[in-house]
Amino acid sequence: MTRTPFQVCALLLAMGGMTCVLVSTVSTRWKVSSSTASIITSTSVFEGLWMNCVGTSTGSVQCKKFSSLFSLATYVQACRALMIISLILGLFACLISLFGLKCTKFGSSDEHTKGKIALSGGLIFIIAGLSCLVAVSWYAATITQEFFNPLYGGIKYELGPALYIGWAGSLLAILGGSFLCCSFRKKKKPAKKGVYKYNYPEAPDNEFTQFKERKDTASTGRAYV
Repeated sequence: MTRTPFQVCALLLAMGGMTCVLVSTVSTRWKVSSSTASIITSTSVFEGLWMNCVGTSTGSVQCKKFSSLFSLATYVQACRALMIISLILGLFACLISLFGLKCTKFGSSDEHTKGKIALSGGLIFIIAGLSCLVAVSWYAATITQEFFNPLYGGIKYELGPALYIGWAGSLLAILGGSFLCCSFRKKKKPAKKGVYKYNYPEAPDNEFTQFKERKDTASTGRAYV
């Protein structure tokens, strides 16, 4: 695959990953708990980074935003910050990578400079993917720890679909960013001009050969006298 289609595919892959990260961030199903309050009424409770919701068997869903930031658990606040950082970095990476594509006309006209710009965009995509990966994995680890803790007295939740979307988005962003980094090629150093190359083994051999020939000629001349 040539360089231009490779860069375009890498950018599309990374942008698809960041789209999944955005969907995961705004989703309300980071953790889900299915509980039966009674035989007649069945409810499901699910929660995201910004609000918690309650759904009934009749199809009605009621959501409520978290009242205070300071009332949230520490890991939820940290996951919020990491997801927002991931989205901001992903936006900057998309803009930078567009300037670094070989097929684009705007930006620098030097191919090596464009490669460096694409490399920078790829590195930012990787950092954005890692930020999302840390947030989603931290959230999932906390849910798993609470679920298997016999002393935990609250509602025990399970992993929601938003976590899987976040994992997929982070991996796609890291993969696309890695491909963008691989598209960068180092500039070959040109050979130095004006350097005189002296082939020293040949000169002594020639002088020695000429001296030997003169000596043999003189010896032959004296033999005939």
